Amino acid sequence: MSDQAKFQKMLEILLMLNCKYGRTIEELAAKYSLSQRTIYRYINTFRQVGFVVSNKYGYFKIDVQNSVASDISELLHFNEEESFLLSKAIHSIDENIEFKSKLVKKLYSIYDTNRIIYSVVKKKDTENIYNVLQAIKKQMQVVFKGYRSGNSAQIRDRVVEPFDFTENYNAIWCFDVEDESVKLFKSARIEEVVLQKITWKYKSKHVKGITDVFRISTLEKIKVELKLTLLAANLLLEEFPLSEKFLSRCNKSGYFYFCCDVAGFIGVGRFVLGLPGEVEVLSPKSFIDYIKEKQKTSLVDIS
Repeated sequence: MSDQAKFQKMLEILLMLNCKYGRTIEELAAKYSLSQRTIYRYINTFRQVGFVVSNKYGYFKIDVQNSVASDISELLHFNEEESFLLSKAIHSIDENIEFKSKLVKKLYSIYDTNRIIYSVVKKKDTENIYNVLQAIKKQMQVVFKGYRSGNSAQIRDRVVEPFDFTENYNAIWCFDVEDESVKLFKSARIEEVVLQKITWKYKSKHVKGITDVFRISTLEKIKVELKLTLLAANLLLEEFPLSEKFLSRCNKSGYFYFCCDVAGFIGVGRFVLGLPGEVEVLSPKSFIDYIKEKQKTSLVDIS
């Protein structure tokens, strides 16, 4: 087994041990095609690096309260913004410093490894996310048991073909088999994920939407153009670091220009409406109309 494959196995087992009732050695060995001796060795490694692994009646699990890390996800995840800022910091190091290239390689090796190591979901949702990852890897359909829909205000099972996550794992891009359309399902609204013995039937229709710099996801993207004061530009960069890639300074005017595809008007609209007089919407007209309508219905006079 290569070092990368071994590292991936260890991370997967670590996440499996982050559960309510624990796992048996036999269960883990069978699931990952490893010897029981190897599983014991991995558990000893986890203990050596600061995790308290409890053993109650043969069921092993991470004792989060007594471990060095209060949340495993804090150790395993770089979200897109964190990776962007970390990458910038590394690349700012003098080119002649030898360890710069090593840091860059480590960052990208972590960021490109199987996405299970990026799990940032709440502990109660870890197993659901793991099952969805397995379904994506095997290209299988799943049932989201007891899905709580905010749109229909219903709680019912949904048969879907999951094919990707949003960057922060808050939602899953799926093809809804019943409605025959791509939808975004919130991870926290799923009671249980049940893998089916049915392979994907609609792979050609698996079209992922976008997650914009304001952390909003949708299927449709719209290009917006804004003119910002220095104050607005600073706040944009502080609150949404990925916006830096789409922000430029206007020649001699002291203003800044922002041009970017967004996932609808909710995220960018919230930012614009929160800074009256600091941001001018240049395009599209539909966004200008959206802002005007929101200003009319606002409970606070921002004119």
